[in-house]
Amino acid sequence: MLRLEKLTKTYKTGDQALKAVDLEVPEGQVLALIGPSGAGKSTLIRCVNRLVEPSSGKAWLGTSELTSLSPGNLRKARRRMGMIFQEYALVERLTVMENVLSGRLGYVGFWRSFLRRYPQADVDEAFRLLDRVGLLHMADKRADELSGGQRQRIGICRALIQNPALLLVDEPTASLDPKTSRQIMRLIVELCQERKLAAIINIHDVALAQMFVQRVIGLELGSIVFDGRPDELTPEVLTQIYGEEDWEATIQKVEDDDEGAVE
Repeated sequence: MLRLEKLTKTYKTGDQALKAVDLEVPEGQVLALIGPSGAGKSTLIRCVNRLVEPSSGKAWLGTSELTSLSPGNLRKARRRMGMIFQEYALVERLTVMENVLSGRLGYVGFWRSFLRRYPQADVDEAFRLLDRVGLLHMADKRADELSGGQRQRIGICRALIQNPALLLVDEPTASLDPKTSRQIMRLIVELCQERKLAAIINIHDVALAQMFVQRVIGLELGSIVFDGRPDELTPEVLTQIYGEEDWEATIQKVEDDDEGAVE
């Protein structure tokens, strides 16, 4: 599905955000990227879809080498990569439905989107997605009327309406309370399972990663220092990733007693 080979990013300042990263993500796998601030997590995600241009190395999505694509072909390839942002990146003055349908911009073209003339199939799919995340009743509300958790669910719908093969998720719970964070993580993982989607989730909360994902990648100073199952995150591993700390409480199994499905 996704394969990175010696992916490197060095900024003009000389700072090396990624150091020859090798990584493979198979179809349907949901993995978490963990590590301290500045470890390269967001840079890695953005190098995959070339919102940040890698300095060297290669990235493939299926048989398509993303790092060598022309601008036109890159736009087409980005249809297959849904992006979910920490700060939602919604257009506040537009309705929930309009924000979801904006995920089809790569398919319908500028004028149809400007005139809001989306194909009926796209509108039907937007309604289905809103129903799936529990926000069908808010289709006509403006985005600036929504809570943080509701906005993130709209961001999820907007990414999924692209019909992607890969989700790139950047700190989806950073601005949310603990209960809503669990709901959002659960929703992302369930949707990936339903659609057999691969996903890379950049997340600071180690406990959430342990609770929901299949695989954890630990980054430290731009290099992968851990690649394994959540239950393999020992105090020694976390110390290697983050530095000295009392990690015993963090690695304990977290009982997910939050039965509230998506509100």
